[in-house]
Amino acid sequence: MFWRTLTLGALLGQYASAQNMLRFGCSQLTIERADPLVSPGQNPAPHTHQIIGGNSFNLTMEPVQYDPPTLSTCTTCTYSEDFSNYWTASLYFRDPDNGTFQRVPQFANFGIQQDGGMTVYYMPYSAKNGKMTAFKPGFRMIAGDPTNKQSQYKPSICHRCLGNGEGFAPCDAKDTAELPTKYCPGGIRATVIFPSCWDGKNLDSPDHKSHVAYSNGGGLGSPNCPATHPVAVPQVMYEIMWDTGRYKNTAWYGNGKQPFVYSFGDGLGYGQHGDYLFGWQGDALQKAMDALPTGRCANANCGVLKIQSAADAMKCKKSQQVVEDVGKAGEWLTQLPGGVTVNY
Repeated sequence: MFWRTLTLGALLGQYASAQNMLRFGCSQLTIERADPLVSPGQNPAPHTHQIIGGNSFNLTMEPVQYDPPTLSTCTTCTYSEDFSNYWTASLYFRDPDNGTFQRVPQFANFGIQQDGGMTVYYMPYSAKNGKMTAFKPGFRMIAGDPTNKQSQYKPSICHRCLGNGEGFAPCDAKDTAELPTKYCPGGIRATVIFPSCWDGKNLDSPDHKSHVAYSNGGGLGSPNCPATHPVAVPQVMYEIMWDTGRYKNTAWYGNGKQPFVYSFGDGLGYGQHGDYLFGWQGDALQKAMDALPTGRCANANCGVLKIQSAADAMKCKKSQQVVEDVGKAGEWLTQLPGGVTVNY
């Protein structure tokens, strides 16, 4: 049912050979209107995010100066040396009858124990001769665009209707750039695929995108990084499992309609996006990437990394810095947090 990438590796459509990768769970750290990449220091940020990773997540995280491995005391991720932060917009159910909102919770992906959060991947598809360069301290990037109103990012940002005609490889022909307009009994899996090529110089860029590039225009990478961005880096991917199956009413779906909206007011889903802020300790990520071709490192069982229990990962939490009701525990809200307007 789900994209199964356990010890056998991944069969990804046209990439028909199994390759080792990191695939692991990260439980929820916090849910709030904070965004240190796009809106550093802003309290509150424009819309709600669900955040995972190291507990040093902050409203402002200056590149290099702010060092997550040094400042964090725990992480919500399987690998205890990973204090990176990963975040996306939250998803809400909008009641078609009275217009109120309820935050849609996340559930654990196949084969993973976690509390909310996401599944994180580090994939080697742009590696040449098994070699990749791990990110450097201070590195950050964004995939997707919340202002997007069309299927521009389909190969890299997509949604899968679980239990009602799903495919296999991420963002394949059966996935949609928009939120599915049919009932999905197994929930909706949102996928965010980041670029896999780096310019080798800049840890960030003004738009948080120009310093990185997709090797093939978008989606899963290939060993063909462009001359402008010649350095192959691990391809980061998020999978967010939204528990939409609980909202079962045939009248809410079909004919181009569905009842879900992202926290930034997107009622179509084209604007889904993800933020990444590197925070692995020392050279841990480089060691893991070097070990992938040897078989010593795969998914959530990497012999060169430190692994913590799911229970310990789930204990790591951070109180809201922007204190407000965002529907964290399922409370019904009269409007999206921040009074964000819903657009279609």
